[in-house]
Amino acid sequence: MEKKIYERPHIVRFETGMPGKFGMRNDLPPTTHIDGVAVSELVTRFGSPLFVLSENSIRTAYRKLYKAFSTRYPKVQFAWSYKTNYLSAVCNIFHQEGSWAEVVSGFEYDKAISNGVDPRKIIFNGPAKTREELVKATENGSLIHIDHLDELYLLIDVAGSVSQKPRVAIRVNMDTGIYPMWDRFGFNYENGQAWDALNKIMHSGKLDLMGLHTHIGTFIMSANAYAVAASKLADLARSLQQKFNHHLKYLDLGGGFASKNTLKGSYLPGSDTNPSFNEYAEAISSALINSHFTQGELPLLILETGRALIDEAGYILSTVIANKRMSTGRRATIIDAGVSLLFTAFWYQHQITVAQGNSQYREDTSLYGPLCMNIDCIRDSINLPLMNVNDHVVIHNTGAYNLTQWMQFIHLRPNVVLIDEKSNAHIVRNKEDQDSVNGNEMIPEHLAKFE
Repeated sequence: MEKKIYERPHIVRFETGMPGKFGMRNDLPPTTHIDGVAVSELVTRFGSPLFVLSENSIRTAYRKLYKAFSTRYPKVQFAWSYKTNYLSAVCNIFHQEGSWAEVVSGFEYDKAISNGVDPRKIIFNGPAKTREELVKATENGSLIHIDHLDELYLLIDVAGSVSQKPRVAIRVNMDTGIYPMWDRFGFNYENGQAWDALNKIMHSGKLDLMGLHTHIGTFIMSANAYAVAASKLADLARSLQQKFNHHLKYLDLGGGFASKNTLKGSYLPGSDTNPSFNEYAEAISSALINSHFTQGELPLLILETGRALIDEAGYILSTVIANKRMSTGRRATIIDAGVSLLFTAFWYQHQITVAQGNSQYREDTSLYGPLCMNIDCIRDSINLPLMNVNDHVVIHNTGAYNLTQWMQFIHLRPNVVLIDEKSNAHIVRNKEDQDSVNGNEMIPEHLAKFE
């Protein structure tokens, strides 16, 4: 065997992205407008930082997902997940499109009622429903999804004090090949907990068993996992038919569809790797159609999709505060939007673009927020053009969970704007002021004065 030629070890600087004029880089074009409205105009009118939501993007995503399922399955109903984004303006867009409401607390339940949702079209999920909330939901005819045996027994007791049977389903957790398995919520399929709960419901005679529900996890990147879940729910429904001659009205496959965001640590962008709406729809619909249900027996398919319908419709507009060099020589840029507004920065590599013309020179940059906390890092490393103080950046795909998990921390929370389908911008949540923070505080008399 021929001896290989020796090469001395050497270090080569690694640059990311596609080739450009100055070498390897990821050269995204500036985002100067959102739905026809200039970013600079939005910041001037409503301030910075600023949340922006696109009504057109929300409606387009909903219609695309509904089409994917309705062309494959004859009976489909969506229920908007309030915890994903419960701004009333956002919820009502989905309700106008035909979506029910899916809530996980008494607060969200009351919000859906105040938005004008028919109580019979509210699905009440969650592990912490109170007796008073169960009574209200029962008397309103809402769908109650039972999470554990203690709730089941409480609801049976409630049924004895109201004029109608509670309309219920149980939440089922199961092994679908996704790990870690979400078994904190609901009754397990494999060990018989779910079948045990169903038997208790049927033999009690006090509850109206309407359906079965599962939610296998979040940001699920395998469409086949939903096919496994649908098949297992169908098997439970078959067992109910055989033993009790009871036909369920619906199967609820929950949510968890991945958006086009990119998870931290991913080699390829989420837009290239995450399943499409059609892939999710094909997996779920085929599993149910190929199950034991005969023609005319197919139950209503309910979906509680949240993240995948709203993520791409959200933006945060932010302004450069300062530039500096770290001790390592790395460039750092500080902007006025931090992780208190962008909770998802901890697990997403959000796409970030500049909002104005920029230099052709680009450099790997650490992007920090304005908080006096070391964890306030929007992107550890991102290839950006050089920016000046008062330049603007656009953080993309921020519509899911940030407006329900954001914090009033160090800085007040900003305006939220919705751009409608005619390119008109509407404030849908006012920015906070000192009264927003101090309004609920009470100062004991002995602490009211000091010198």
